[in-house]
Amino acid sequence: MHSLTLLLVLVVVFTLLFDYINGFHDTANAIATVVSTRVLSPRNAIIMAACLNFVGALFSTHVAVTVASGLVDTARFQKTDLQQPASFAAKLKSQADPVSRFLVEQSSQETKKLLADYATDSTPTPALQAALLDNLNHIITRTDLYSEERFTGISLPEKTVENAQKIAALKPAEQANTNRALLEHAYAQELGSNQHGFQVVILSAIVGAIIWNLITWYFGIPSSSSHALIGGLCGAAIIHGGLHAVLWDGIIRKVLIPLVGSPTMGFILGFLIMSLIYKTLSNVHPGRVSATFRHLQILSAAAMAFTHGLNDAQKSMGIITMALVSGRILSEPVVPTWVVLSCSTVMALGTSVGGWRIIKTMGHKIIRLEPVHGFAAETTSAIVLFVTSHFGMPVSTTHTISGSIFGVGASKRLSAVRWGVAQTMLVAWVLTLPAAGLVAALAYKLFMFIGLGG
Repeated sequence: MHSLTLLLVLVVVFTLLFDYINGFHDTANAIATVVSTRVLSPRNAIIMAACLNFVGALFSTHVAVTVASGLVDTARFQKTDLQQPASFAAKLKSQADPVSRFLVEQSSQETKKLLADYATDSTPTPALQAALLDNLNHIITRTDLYSEERFTGISLPEKTVENAQKIAALKPAEQANTNRALLEHAYAQELGSNQHGFQVVILSAIVGAIIWNLITWYFGIPSSSSHALIGGLCGAAIIHGGLHAVLWDGIIRKVLIPLVGSPTMGFILGFLIMSLIYKTLSNVHPGRVSATFRHLQILSAAAMAFTHGLNDAQKSMGIITMALVSGRILSEPVVPTWVVLSCSTVMALGTSVGGWRIIKTMGHKIIRLEPVHGFAAETTSAIVLFVTSHFGMPVSTTHTISGSIFGVGASKRLSAVRWGVAQTMLVAWVLTLPAAGLVAALAYKLFMFIGLGG
């Protein structure tokens, strides 16, 4: 069995590798327009983007907390966690201890019937094992599992007791992890820990995202690093624990709705801002307009680079925090300072490398950009990203800036936009979640086959 420490180290290393790749993969988000309009040289644009990516990543952790606790269920019991199902069923049947009595009291009538029919020392039927797992996964959502009397004589970590005593004030994910820790200590021989298995889930998710990022980078397709990571996380979680392992409400509200909403808002707002600029400056000489916006575009590109760091670097912070929580290193999803600093630094380094294939697509193939167009697109994207980051939504900066550029182009005339490029990008966007999920699921199977999960 590989040690938990080794798995955590692998998760951190591969997450930082993903963060680095995310930096050079998504450099185009911040600087494609300012480079293509020749407002800044590539070298100066990359230096600016790298510095502001770093600053933006330090500004907030709302998105990181969403990734760490709002997308997959790190506490759910799986069939493999019943290490000694016969012993566990026997303890519940006899109700010889206070915790077992509580678990049976909270069981369904069907579970109680199956326990009554259970012959001690025999292997529990699949139906009984499934019922016991359902009961455990129901118990970890409750706030009344712990009492000092019920857990008398059971050795518990001080932090677990502290969280259990204030469990009603914890977030649902923290409640579930606390209750799971209580049950693992109460049934130390019968129930296994998910600490190893879930590290493999996280590692597989990162591998899936990295592979998909490299594929799309090679072909110059501006796909979403964010959704590659989330798709990988869902794919690995599902192959590990089934559909129930994914928190679908969080995926829908925090991922799928923003997936459609952020580029849509980028398109609409970009169209409106550019239309307003056209209307306001229609009588101003084009040369004067261009000269003015060459200066303003530096500010808009800076804002875009800042919000790119604000949203994108936090996904990696969230993944590492999730690994630390599921590994019981942290009791709650609060991002440690060393995680913030390391992810910020690595993304800035990745940004400094640049992703020229995607810059070419973003800056030249969608529309012919002038400084005024670049200003409108970047300002639009910065607004959308700042708002979504405030609400903890891990949106795609790629989708947002692309939608903004399309909206800006469409405000001039629909034929100004190369819609064939838009179709190719849309296909990549749709494929990203399932493709990264499939790669992550295959990676999970491979890692478990070689014994990485225990």
